[in-house]
Amino acid sequence: MAKAGSRVIIVLQSTESKHRYTTMKNKRNNPDRLEIKKFDPVMNRHVMYKETKK
Repeated sequence: MAKAGSRVIIVLQSTESKHRYTTMKNKRNNPDRLEIKKFDPVMNRHVMYKETKK
């Protein structure tokens, strides 16, 4: 049986388009919502992505 870990799958939503990324984060180390700058293929430039609910 697998252990119930602190890693969860999260969805990152672009602030400037409808594009989304999925990734994992450790809830124990990062309890707050994640904000990261990533490349948006729709806008063809780097924009801010914010963690959303699924």
